[in-house]
Amino acid sequence: MLEVIGIDHIYVAVTDMERSTAFYDRVFRVLGFRSNRFVLNGDPHVQYYNRHFGYVLRPAKRGGAAPDTAGLHHLCFRVNFAEDVETAAKELNSAGIAASPPRLYPDYAPDYVATFFTDPDGLKLEITNYRAERRERHDHWDQL
Repeated sequence: MLEVIGIDHIYVAVTDMERSTAFYDRVFRVLGFRSNRFVLNGDPHVQYYNRHFGYVLRPAKRGGAAPDTAGLHHLCFRVNFAEDVETAAKELNSAGIAASPPRLYPDYAPDYVATFFTDPDGLKLEITNYRAERRERHDHWDQL
């Protein structure tokens, strides 16, 4: 059976490439991503990437969807441990990005620790830890 093994890339259309690039440069520096720039169909793109996937900025076209309508609600990045969430929030705040204080969200899962912040166009972003349930799912998929 075919199995999807991960997300390859995510494209985010932004209203101001310069403003969004400045924001995401800080975010992805904290998260350990690398970056490059390229032009596709005449439009400038900025790609942030690590070993697992890419996150690409491209200019928005006029007439796009309004916030909180059907579409992407938020995007969550996973780090290894709850302590890493705390470190990320601290470093994001030090870089001038208003990340919420990391805390436990037991309604989501007993070990769910997260911080939240928003990009310049209002996209909700989250960083959470690699929780026991997710590890169990990954490590014992065929037995579940």
